[in-house]
Amino acid sequence: MAILLSFVIALAVNAAFFAIAAARKTDVVTDLSYSLSFAVLAIVLPFVGAREAVQLIASLLVLIWAIRLGLYLFRRILRIKVDHRFDEMRDRPIRFARFWLLQAISVAVIMLPVSYLLGRNAAPGFGVWAIAGAAVWLLGLVIEAVADAQKSAFKEKRENRGRFIESGLWRYSRHPNYFGEMLVWWGLFVYAVPFLHGVAFAVVIGPVFITVLLLFVSGIPLLERSAEAKYGDDPAYREYTRRTSILVPLPPRS
Repeated sequence: MAILLSFVIALAVNAAFFAIAAARKTDVVTDLSYSLSFAVLAIVLPFVGAREAVQLIASLLVLIWAIRLGLYLFRRILRIKVDHRFDEMRDRPIRFARFWLLQAISVAVIMLPVSYLLGRNAAPGFGVWAIAGAAVWLLGLVIEAVADAQKSAFKEKRENRGRFIESGLWRYSRHPNYFGEMLVWWGLFVYAVPFLHGVAFAVVIGPVFITVLLLFVSGIPLLERSAEAKYGDDPAYREYTRRTSILVPLPPRS
């Protein structure tokens, strides 16, 4: 029930924001709709099953992550005004609608472990799996938030225009924010393990999906191509990519 409801809610939220974005030809609401979808699910789904403390905390973890990410992305789009990912979509309603449909499905799939957890009527206690999962979630949240803050501060400095960031967490990873996001969702899966039995372990599709999406589809590949187009002729950038891990923060190669 909770999983089905999560798909319905995600589709409804994204359909509403698609209507706004298509009518006004604006990119301002796009990233907001992504994080808001998670926030709405985190608030609504606890009413489907039992509302034990261990379940409400899982919901709260999603809500905290969604609010943090939503505020960051919303401030960013207000500053840059345009998201060039949609330059070839805004005037093509069907293609634009397909993006929103895929975003809605992605939200519901990524939420699978938490949706399943929140729909259970019998909840185990707050044990070692929940503690370990919450710890991984917290590590991911901190890494993602710090990386985003460092990149935002870097870009706001006039002297950094046209330059790429290679300081802070970005010295150890070319995409530390994505690494943090993956940890968030793997942490929530670990948190949900005591609720899972048999085929229920299929909800691991959620963290696997976001990992594959960021590694091979719409995350790292797009940003790597964009960075190569901007800085590919810069010897400093080529050296940066040679010595810096693409995802997992590691000491720079010598």
